[in-house]
Amino acid sequence: MTRRGILLFAVMAVIWGIPYLFIRVAVEAVSPAVLVFSRTAVGAAVLLPLTLGRSDWRPALARWRWLLAFAVVEIAIPWLLLGWAEQRITSSLAGLLVAAVPLLATIVALVSGGRDRIGGAGLLGLLVGMAGVAAIVGVNAGGSNGLALAAMFVVACGYAIGPAIMSRRLGGLSTVAVMGFCLTFCAIVYGPVAFLQRPSAMPAANVLGAIAVLGLVCTAAAFLIFWRLIDEVGPVRSTVVTYLNPAVAAVLGVAVLGESFTPVMGLGFVMVIGGSVLATMPGRAVASGASAVPATELEVEAEAR
Repeated sequence: MTRRGILLFAVMAVIWGIPYLFIRVAVEAVSPAVLVFSRTAVGAAVLLPLTLGRSDWRPALARWRWLLAFAVVEIAIPWLLLGWAEQRITSSLAGLLVAAVPLLATIVALVSGGRDRIGGAGLLGLLVGMAGVAAIVGVNAGGSNGLALAAMFVVACGYAIGPAIMSRRLGGLSTVAVMGFCLTFCAIVYGPVAFLQRPSAMPAANVLGAIAVLGLVCTAAAFLIFWRLIDEVGPVRSTVVTYLNPAVAAVLGVAVLGESFTPVMGLGFVMVIGGSVLATMPGRAVASGASAVPATELEVEAEAR
């Protein structure tokens, strides 16, 4: 992985590790639908004006079907279910369960015929990382809500499919335009529901602050950075960032919310980080003389021809 890839990887690990804490704070005062609307509306308010001020938004709008597909599987459904689940399970456990995304993304690539595969070391890394997650979850999942755990599985599936759509169907488009339109669409869809479920009184300052951070940092800025990460390392390897997100989520859960941390969870941390390193290692070429250039670069070159 290049230095730029490592930097983007580290930034995304932090940015997408902190939402679980802020989501947990927000859903104590507002409904999941209100949170999704608020988060997407804030993000859209930042990105849509930038989108319309550019000249490259029309090609993105021309692929509106794939824009809608990405918005639904990456934002609309997962964010609602994530907020609902965090009303029933800890923020740490929610973050840990999302670590299944890289393995699910690999399955998506295999089923869809995607060329962005990982080699033997990468698969070993995924298994090691998943074993680390299992160790951490095993400590926490005993008294958890079964429906919430199922909801988190759907969330992980959406997060695995979204990058594949982004890379294969929305590649080459303006990042600002794609995210501006997707966030605007989700805000419009959730607007009526959020109005009906609006809180009877103005939420506390910490709740408003949590929503602002989720909208500005974890949404508007995060998607722009994540798109760059996908361009740099490919859709499957980019999702391995979710192996580090649980570490950030767990640390914040312990430090801020007083959630428990055990030696088994510490061992799981080490396995998760070790698995991430292995999973991001490039695989060997699939045929003699084949190039080891990442699949996304090959797709871009093919499309250019």
